[in-house]
Amino acid sequence: MERIKYVVALALLLTVSCKQMETPTEQPIEVASAKAEKSIMEIKHKLTSAGYQVVDFVDEETRDTILMQQYFVAFLKSGPIRSQSKEEADSLQTLHLAHLKQMYDQGYADISGPFGDEGEVRGITIYNVPTLKMADSLANMDPAVKVGRLAIEVRPWWAAKGYPLR
Repeated sequence: MERIKYVVALALLLTVSCKQMETPTEQPIEVASAKAEKSIMEIKHKLTSAGYQVVDFVDEETRDTILMQQYFVAFLKSGPIRSQSKEEADSLQTLHLAHLKQMYDQGYADISGPFGDEGEVRGITIYNVPTLKMADSLANMDPAVKVGRLAIEVRPWWAAKGYPLR
């Protein structure tokens, strides 16, 4: 329980956006009203029925109910095979970006992007799927990963539902 409190506190500090599992026209969750509590319960039931890990808690200061969901962050690292020609690397980059777009369009990934340096970890993708195995499988379908230009490390990550990036 102590670990969950730590994860929840950390996620609240980060207040990171994660896509709702509802239709794109649905408004963000308003958690301060009794009506919203029902909405949170409906969302929680829908997620748990689909196999997602969730936890909710009541913020002691505001008395708002916060629903946390487990997501999976795929760290895209420099792979062991980076000797492709410029043309091959450019082609792989195009295929890589198409894969990420497909993951987003199909609702599997919520956000992706590169880091702004030339470090070992090249970028991240946050997968909105119920299991680590599924996230790992989707991340490893990336053409740049298949040929070894990129390598994947997937880790579970918790975030509050309905909080936008700022």
